[in-house]
Amino acid sequence: MFWLFILILAVQRIAEIIVAKQNEQKVKKQGAIEYGEGHYPYIVLMHVLFFVSLICEVLLLHKEPSSWWIGILTAIILVQGVRYWALLSLGAHWNTKILVVPDAELIKKGPYKWLKHPNYAVVMLEIILLPLLYGAYWTLILFTILNAFMLSVRIRVEDKALREHASK
Repeated sequence: MFWLFILILAVQRIAEIIVAKQNEQKVKKQGAIEYGEGHYPYIVLMHVLFFVSLICEVLLLHKEPSSWWIGILTAIILVQGVRYWALLSLGAHWNTKILVVPDAELIKKGPYKWLKHPNYAVVMLEIILLPLLYGAYWTLILFTILNAFMLSVRIRVEDKALREHASK
């Protein structure tokens, strides 16, 4: 069951990378400016290492699904719903990179009505819930801290770019 879970997550991430590349091409044709190029490789590395850590901790420490697995899995599925609601709300503007089209209007529909960065909230919840599903507490603790640091950098860069270039 664990490998099926990992396979589903891997396919999801690969599909998101493909969509991000397509969206990058679309918005660059509209004159998008990229920000945060310096920290972007570290974010990618952190996400890859998160999955490596999760897999290693579960396999090497012989972790079993939590006795709360039904509730945790339900929460993971709900979080994925919010993820795709956020992605669909942004449309071609969704990306794994910070790409800002000058004078484009800020998206304030979908979950963006209530949260400034719903996709980052989803990532925070995933980094907690995915390890929690198997009791991979070392991965949970380490990557919660790393992700908090990375998001503090990324959100600051993204907010500055949006203030400078997006129309309200």
